[in-house]
Amino acid sequence: MKTIDELLHEGVEGKRVFVRADLNVPLDGTTITDDGRIRAVVPTVKALADAGARVVVASHLGRPKGAPDPAFSLAPAAARLGELLGADVAFATDTVGDSATETVAGLGDGRVAVLENLRFNPGETSKDDAERGAFADRLAALADLYVGDGFGAVHRKHASVYDLPARLPHAAGYLIATEVGVLKKLTDDVKRPYAVALGGAKVSDKLGVIDHLLERADRILIGGGMAYTFLKAQGHEVGISLLQEDQVPVVQEYLARAKERGVEFVLPVDVLVSPEFPDLKTKTPANPTTVAADAIPADEEGLDIGPETRKLYASKLADAATVFWNGPMGVFEHPDYAEGTKAVAQALVDSPAFTVVGGGDSAAAVRILGFDENAFGHISTGGGASLEYLEGKTLPGLAALED
Repeated sequence: MKTIDELLHEGVEGKRVFVRADLNVPLDGTTITDDGRIRAVVPTVKALADAGARVVVASHLGRPKGAPDPAFSLAPAAARLGELLGADVAFATDTVGDSATETVAGLGDGRVAVLENLRFNPGETSKDDAERGAFADRLAALADLYVGDGFGAVHRKHASVYDLPARLPHAAGYLIATEVGVLKKLTDDVKRPYAVALGGAKVSDKLGVIDHLLERADRILIGGGMAYTFLKAQGHEVGISLLQEDQVPVVQEYLARAKERGVEFVLPVDVLVSPEFPDLKTKTPANPTTVAADAIPADEEGLDIGPETRKLYASKLADAATVFWNGPMGVFEHPDYAEGTKAVAQALVDSPAFTVVGGGDSAAAVRILGFDENAFGHISTGGGASLEYLEGKTLPGLAALED
């Protein structure tokens, strides 16, 4: 895989460089609530601009249905990128139309432009190779070189991620190089003990990675909504907690395999429960009750791991040499259910291990809960991409960057 440093060495002055970034940031109206993904691409964009390239940044945001939708405009992200770069950033109000053509044509050396949301064009996400390819052709007309740096999208077979690199000389940006280097430390040459903490809502989202980790990890800690399917698999009452009943047999098989292989599965011993889901907008006090994990009332739901589980999980992470964490332990957006996620994050901060926060809600939680990002070994920008890499899958966006 060619690196951006090699591209810079060859010279990019005066050349139009298309940077596929991941500016898919959370918005409250037009206000960015977490700019981590924008900050992550700044080193690549700045290096190219400083070398005299005419930088064309493109990304998706959200899931618009192949047509312009103001709610998913990249205009706020473009403005924030300009603030971080300390320079004016031009903004094209379309992807491959007149505005994009004129904006790119008007770029001077060392200047940066951002195209509107790529998913406003149906060709970006089309499953039809010809439609996707036609969109990639039009994007290719805007550039001389391609740099892939949107790690959060490399598991998608989309036009700007998979088809476009085949049409232009290409290289990997600094973010993708860093992400891949970190993930190799979790797959190729792992320092042990290797502990993994998995949370989030649905166990079905993590089955592939659990299956893969059963061959590699020494210890797997389970929290979040997915924990209740595990508890159910052990025969416990889970009340009205989030439950994927159809996944219980699979989970039972995983627990049996873990026992056979000597992989320690660690499940909650107590949980916070309530008869109703908390109001995440008003943050009205929820006054939850703490109960044993095998004593959840039939009319209540588990919403966070309890205090004894927090202590248990911290102890199980304390002696690890490598830790990977993906998924919150509870409904961390509400202060009454944030302590479990906070405890796992703090355990990573306190650990001398190589620690990786696997993107998605985990990365958002770290920032929302006020942790210093530099206290972790690495915070990934791509939750789905990280998980698929750890599953051993071929990621289209990475395959496209290979020569």
